[in-house]
Amino acid sequence: MTAALVLASKSATRRAVLDGAGVPFEAAGSGVDEETAKAELLATGASPRQVAEALAERKALAVSRGRPELVIGADQTLEFEGRLYDKAETMDDARARLQALRAKPHQLHSAVVVARDGAVVWRETESATLTMRGFSDDFLEDYLATEGDAALGSVGCYRLEGMGVQLFSRIEGDYFTILGLPLIGLLELLRRQGVLRP
Repeated sequence: MTAALVLASKSATRRAVLDGAGVPFEAAGSGVDEETAKAELLATGASPRQVAEALAERKALAVSRGRPELVIGADQTLEFEGRLYDKAETMDDARARLQALRAKPHQLHSAVVVARDGAVVWRETESATLTMRGFSDDFLEDYLATEGDAALGSVGCYRLEGMGVQLFSRIEGDYFTILGLPLIGLLELLRRQGVLRP
């Protein structure tokens, strides 16, 4: 296990996923201006899935240039009725977001790209479809009061590892995809690259 690994992200959730899986890594900010990049991509007609893929690649490449270590770049987008959504900025925005998603399905697209020395060596994108139940307004208010600012930490205003799981009637897709880092294929790559024992 001589190969080093860098996560090009400051995401606490992605760090926790790798930590929980026993993967040794260091974290480094990518320096990618995600909002500008996202706007450019959408202006060219990129789909929400393609936006996630492009941002994951940009993050991995930005950190990997001139470095011998494997660098993981990841990104996740939320697609609802064909449109990409960003994180809610206020509790009022979160309330409106959850009211819009109520009783309907939406998709989370999670892309992961691994690069070394400025070149992509592996990529994978997984999608999950989550359907919210027709929860009451009273439940929504209780939920937002309980979650507080944590509801603003994810694009869907929920954490499946918390009370957010009560928002759903159906979930189709991999748990790690929902968390924003498709893991099973990544672990296989890391074993092949000598970062993890086979």
